[in-house]
Amino acid sequence: MLKIAFIHPDLGIGGAERLVVDAALGLQDFGHEVDIYTSHHDPNHCFEETKDGRLKVHNVVPPFPRAINGKFHILLAHLRQLHLTTYLLSPGAPRYDVFFVDQLSTCIPLLRSIGHARVVFYCHFPDKLLANGEFIEDPVVRAERNLLKGGLLKRIYRYPMDWLEEFTTRQADVILANSKFTGRVFKDHFPSIQQIPEVVYPGINIAAYEATEDSITDSDVAAILSDQPTLISLNRFEKKKNVALAVEAFARIRTQEPSASNLRLVLGGGYDPRLEDNMLTLYSLIDLVSKKHTLTYNVITPSSSPKAVKIPPLNTTPENPVVLFLLNFTTAQRTALLTSPSTIGLLYTPANEHFGIVPVEGMLCGVPVLACDSGGPVESIVDKPADERTGWLRVPDPEIWTEALREIVGMGDEERVQMRVRAKKRARELFGMEAMARGIEDALKEAVSMGKVRSRLMFWLLVTLGIVGLVLALIWV
Repeated sequence: MLKIAFIHPDLGIGGAERLVVDAALGLQDFGHEVDIYTSHHDPNHCFEETKDGRLKVHNVVPPFPRAINGKFHILLAHLRQLHLTTYLLSPGAPRYDVFFVDQLSTCIPLLRSIGHARVVFYCHFPDKLLANGEFIEDPVVRAERNLLKGGLLKRIYRYPMDWLEEFTTRQADVILANSKFTGRVFKDHFPSIQQIPEVVYPGINIAAYEATEDSITDSDVAAILSDQPTLISLNRFEKKKNVALAVEAFARIRTQEPSASNLRLVLGGGYDPRLEDNMLTLYSLIDLVSKKHTLTYNVITPSSSPKAVKIPPLNTTPENPVVLFLLNFTTAQRTALLTSPSTIGLLYTPANEHFGIVPVEGMLCGVPVLACDSGGPVESIVDKPADERTGWLRVPDPEIWTEALREIVGMGDEERVQMRVRAKKRARELFGMEAMARGIEDALKEAVSMGKVRSRLMFWLLVTLGIVGLVLALIWV
């Protein structure tokens, strides 16, 4: 049995958080002792498993904010993790055989040199490539976008941050990636790192997608279900997720296809009112739905967390809206949407997504999935040949997506059943939680087998002082 500590910066609701939760649960099932450490954990904005006692979560609140006037996010993220690392390395803190770190790598050199523990780092995607928005694979287009979005001061600010990311990531004993796509991008943009990331796909807790008797009487579930044929989109409310693509394609298919005139769209996802991007994205989508396409809508949150999100007065339609915005959905609500016989398709809108667990969730529940033809979904979804299809991969263009929706809406019962069987089989065989947990367990055991980290205290003390000095200097620039 291993004693394992997970370090994750913000334990909210998202794909990275879902992986951490499922990996921790899987490792516990294998008999390991697991603790999760984080700098932020809000009981009103988190997965149930992190607050119902199934997982041991330690919320170490830092003295630093997430941002200052909407800026310095990554700088402050480094400081928050250094604070968390200091707590973990304090004399009275528990000792662990190995650490599992994801998203931020700042802590890795300190855990190894001062804590003398091995570290496994899980790369969801290099942060340096997301500083100016969603990742663009074409280097010319990406460079042009970066010039437009990043001025000289920002480039000066990002340079040490990007160097720090590569330097600290390089110290990890084992590096994992969530897809072949991420692994390839990692190698291309971290040239000094010789390790080739091992791919461990995020897994699905199959039991969590099975409706229970309790969900039948759940008022939150009853509030979102409908007999109308429904398309769903499950994403955080962030601009880079491009949920507007789903709205545009949905509005077009309703007007162009008579059989789709009764379609309903549910836009569900994590929403954090602390984040300006979340707030601006939500309101831009509401404007798109109500003003451009004159569709009725409603905005709801689970009744189980009435204080989680305060929604200002809006011109909503509580009864049978065409578009339903579902903020911070519960596990029961997610399962109900994915397993409802009224759900005829799932729209996954991000381009160049690092992996994307949502398409796998859709396939596991037998829902036809429409996703962008880039990034992780290319590995999870089979588009061609048609007799092996588990979903559609299309260029993120509203007209092209409308054509794909026309195929989805027009599917016959037998065709839909055959796709459901293929999709479920693929999801269970390749993306089960046990396969993911086993892959992570193998990586953790590989790291531990390397033995205790030899002390290079003086060297790393100087490095640490240099890093802290650099961070403080940037704060006061």
